[in-house]
Amino acid sequence: MCDYSLHHVASRPAKVGDKVTSTTFDNSVTGGFAATGEPDVAVCMRPGTELAFDQDVVYSRGFGLIPPRFGYASVPHRVARFRQVDLDRPYSHHDALEFPNGQVVLVTMLRSGQSATVLQLPADHEHAPTTEAEHRSSETEAAPQAQPIVA
Repeated sequence: MCDYSLHHVASRPAKVGDKVTSTTFDNSVTGGFAATGEPDVAVCMRPGTELAFDQDVVYSRGFGLIPPRFGYASVPHRVARFRQVDLDRPYSHHDALEFPNGQVVLVTMLRSGQSATVLQLPADHEHAPTTEAEHRSSETEAAPQAQPIVA
């Protein structure tokens, strides 16, 4: 999906194998992903899409519209799962990345110019987890269940 403020930017859905770069689009205050070679086209991801970054992910510790006066921080991971947060707040940024350590970073806070590859799309986008509770619930449901022993 593409965040609400990217609705006026040309976009297309992500595909497995896409090479994407974090960017800020012209005429938008929102950061997102653009395909390599298509800097003006937002690549929209469904919740559950998995990405592999070329390097550890760097993000702004500032506040969205304000330049990163608090500097940058990094996540010591190169893989992430796309998800959406704060869906109950219609005019806030929803697109985020969740890392293996549980850290969640808004896509709009990513430093521009970071390269990643789309590894995997969710198998069923209608049932892909979008919130942390749904994500944890789907992991529990996917865990193998013990079978009763019948004599």
